Parts: sequence; C-alpha cells; structure tokens
Amino acid sequence: MRKIQMVDLKGQYQEIKNQVNQSVLDVIESTAFINGPEVHQFQKELEEYLDVKHVIPCANGTDALQIAMMGLGLQPGDEVITADFTFAATVEVIALLGLTPVLVDVDPVSFNIDVEAIKKAITPKTKAIVPVHLFGLAANMDEIMELAEDNNLYVIEDNAQAIGGTYTSKDGTKTKTGAIGHVGSTSFFPSKNLGCYGDGGAIFTNDDDLAHTIRGIVNHGMYVRYHHDVVGVNSRLDSIQAAILRAKLPKLDTYNAARRNAARKYSKALKGIQNIIIPTGYCEAENSVCDVCDCHVFHQYTLRILNTDRDALVSHLNEHGIPCGVYYPIPLHLQKAYKDERYKEADFPVTNQLIKEVISLPMHTELDDEQIEFITKTIINFVTNS
Repeated sequence: MRKIQMVDLKGQYQEIKNQVNQSVLDVIESTAFINGPEVHQFQKELEEYLDVKHVIPCANGTDALQIAMMGLGLQPGDEVITADFTFAATVEVIALLGLTPVLVDVDPVSFNIDVEAIKKAITPKTKAIVPVHLFGLAANMDEIMELAEDNNLYVIEDNAQAIGGTYTSKDGTKTKTGAIGHVGSTSFFPSKNLGCYGDGGAIFTNDDDLAHTIRGIVNHGMYVRYHHDVVGVNSRLDSIQAAILRAKLPKLDTYNAARRNAARKYSKALKGIQNIIIPTGYCEAENSVCDVCDCHVFHQYTLRILNTDRDALVSHLNEHGIPCGVYYPIPLHLQKAYKDERYKEADFPVTNQLIKEVISLPMHTELDDEQIEFITKTIINFVTNS
C-alpha cells in the first residue's frame, strides 16, 4: 500500500506536471511577474466558471476577507456575525479592521453557522454576516440571504473550503458557492480544492461599484499609477501562481468528484457503526453522499466520534501511519485573542461538543480503495473495542 497522505499534492502534481512546468517557465521568460497576462486570463476563466461578473485576485484568502470588508465600507464598531467553529482568519480580519466580532454557534449536522443563532445576535450595530462554508458544504444561504435582506445586512461568504461547490436554492436555482452573497472570498492555499503552489486568494462579486472599489484596494488604492483614491493594501496574486491555477481550474470539477467518490466510500464503510456520525450533505441520500448532487465538495471528511476518546483515536491512527486532523480543537470564543465577556458558554453548546468529537480523515484526489479500506478498518477496530 502507498503511504497515506493527509493531502497528496505530489500525486496530483504528477498528472499536470508538464503543463505546470511549462506555464511557470513561460512566466519566467516573460518576466511579467505581477499583474501579468496569466493573472488576467485566470481572472476571466474563474469568472466564467463561477458565473460571476467580477473576480478580483489577491495575495491570500485572509486578505480576500479583509479587502471584502474594506470594500463594503464597514466602520470601527460595526458588528459582524460569524461562526465560532472555524479557522481564526475569519474573525481575525474583523478584529484587525476595528470591527466587533460577534461569534455564534453552529448547526450540529452541517457544522455551519446556525441561522437561529444569527437571529438572536442581530443588534442595531450589526452590519454584516460572514457564513463559512465549512469543510466544503455551503451554509444555509436561502435563510441567511433572507435574514440579511430583512435587516439590511451585507453577506460576505467565506468560500475558502468550498470552491467549486454548488448551492441549490429553494426555488431550484443553482449557484456556485462564493457567488451568492454580496461578496465572496476564497483561498488558493496549496491544500485547498483549488490550490496554487504558494499563497493566493480572490474576491467575487456581481456588484460593479463594489468590484471597482476592491480593484483599487488590492493595489495600494490606485486606479491610475501614483493616484491613490482609496485607502488600499498591497495584495496581488502573482503570475506564477495564476499560471498554476489556470492549469488546475479545468480539472476542479474532476478533483471535487474524486473527493466525493472517496467520501462515498468512507461513508459506506463507516455508516451504522456505533459511536460514529458520518458527514452529510443536504440531500438524504444513501451513504450520505448523493450520486447526482454537488452540494458538498469535501475539503475535509469530518467524523464525530461519540462516547470514545477522540484524542486516543488520533494517536491510534498515527501509530498505524494514518494522518488525521482535528479541525478545530479550540473554539474561537475561548481563544486568548478573541475572548470577550459578552460570550457565555451556554451560547455555544454545539461548538463546545464538536471540539471534543470531530476528527478529519485523509481527503484528496489521489486516495485509493486500499487506503480507504485500511483507514476505515483501523477506525472501526478502535471504536468498537474502546
């Protein structure tokens, strides 16, 4: 059996090696390293893929979130609601801009922000909601957009883990994640479903005026060289990373299909095992992963382990050469940087339970049946004998 990787970037690279190598060499030969033709072409191709009017590439996913908030004109003291159970970047940029983070609990099935918790958290100071499409599954965007409209709020999608996912609205409309809210952001960190070989990110919007503002912000506030019309930052996707992303974008749907296929096999093996809760999409399909829908792109395949020592399972898997991850071991409301007397433990029952139970298994495009069988048998053996 091949060595099991949490993310097998090397295996994925082998398939596109010649194209990637040539594309990188072409950029070096051109010496157009910043805002070169590859960046502009990638922007157009991603706009077409997402069916969104404007894609603004930037340096990384954290910058993408920050710039989206800057573009909306949010002011110090404005409250921004987001999920407690996610990576720190989401709340980090809120605090950096002098805005007030408002953390709320998540849904125990989807792991995404709880709409009822959002409703309770809205105050006259609330200006925006940041739903995170965690682990590759879109948040409940129908209800979030309705809630935002009713309360005159912006919706900023954190799409870093769900690029290529499709959300089906109640009326049957299908929209790519990141293109539903007023503005969306993503990361092209190497391990993402669409990742480059360094740092990269992008902002998406259908709002012409907002797109214009953001295009200035990412480039020192300039629209004309040395004319600084808005307060900006230096956050640009470099041409080499754009060239790599251009090689991978046409394969994104295939990559996501491979992840869903691996998830389907994991779920088939683990379904019905006592003390294991497998992840699910919005459709109630056999094995929890539908054969026809694309609501979940499985950036992570995350289990809940009940009545069992989750950390002991982590050690057991590692001892057997199986990498795994705990995303996330500490909720944001308990992080030293974001503690606030406003938060009460009773407000976060789901998050406080998930941090004790979740474990993410190897998930990438190169997983094979032998590896999946070995991983699932090792988990079942531990759980059933604990």
